[in-house]
Amino acid sequence: MYNNIEEFLQGQNNLIPIRYSFSEIKKMTKGFREILGEGGYGTVFKGTLRSGRLVAVKVLSQSKANGQDFINEVATIGRIHHVNVVQLIGFCVHGSKRALIYEFMPNGSLNKHIFSSETNILNYDKTYDIALGVARGIDYLHQGCDMQILHFDIKPHNILLDENLNPKVSDFGLAKLYPVEDSIVPLTHARGTLGYMAPEMVYQNIGGVSYKADVYSFGMLLMEMASRRKNLNAFTEHLSQIYFPTWIYDQLHDGKNIEIQDATEDDRKICKKMMIVALWCIQLKPTDRPSMNKVVKMLEGDVECLQVPLKPLHPSPNREIKGARDNSNQVSSSIQSHHP
Repeated sequence: MYNNIEEFLQGQNNLIPIRYSFSEIKKMTKGFREILGEGGYGTVFKGTLRSGRLVAVKVLSQSKANGQDFINEVATIGRIHHVNVVQLIGFCVHGSKRALIYEFMPNGSLNKHIFSSETNILNYDKTYDIALGVARGIDYLHQGCDMQILHFDIKPHNILLDENLNPKVSDFGLAKLYPVEDSIVPLTHARGTLGYMAPEMVYQNIGGVSYKADVYSFGMLLMEMASRRKNLNAFTEHLSQIYFPTWIYDQLHDGKNIEIQDATEDDRKICKKMMIVALWCIQLKPTDRPSMNKVVKMLEGDVECLQVPLKPLHPSPNREIKGARDNSNQVSSSIQSHHP
């Protein structure tokens, strides 16, 4: 594994990040004193560079057998810089230890804001701004670089907010790089998180896997941002009880307003626009979904110009989903999917 990583690093001439020694990592985190978060990937610590700049240091779990998450992350965001993509400042490879150093995001992940029962700092205007920023970030990944970067794990947990609540797409551990002209990409197993993972990842008869898988995940994220509730409760047995987008479609199709507590007319318009765009993004067939460039234009446009798309269906045969991350970001070996 270490030879693979070294070989990869030596073959990369266009990387922006700096290579740090393990002693420098230890010093910048004051001996790994302050933990910002933990997950299946490892632990994130707060750090300070010699310049005084705050950083987040992700120390990767040694249980990741082949170092592929590390290589994916450095290979993808190590070569780009965009206002809506988290910046990778540096990395460390020292024996079995691997760490990634990112810009520090003081407001944490979007996850803790949109599902919080406490007073929410995000009004609908700010929520819309965040959605638009995320859409621009994903659009840049898809067509703003010399290679297309497919993220494969877009979800609230992986959207970080800076001091001004500007969003940045993060966590490229599942990402893949492909030539821009590749419309269908080869994948050996499902990638992503249940509830956000595109159906073609599991059901091959729907269509090939492409950048439209990220569009689907963004649609599920957008639905959650607009409604401030989870689309899917992974612990409930039957999808018919829990598939929220179908209910939203029925309301919009029947011309009913989505009731929002204490919302102004402008708030309702923003919410309706986000939900219609989300319904386009989560169409069953990848060919029916818009590109992220089109999604950005739809979000920037007027809600009156948007048509409600076809009802977003859910694939029905019982199937096992292998190799997908679950909601705690762990790799799930086998999760049974139930049809409505």
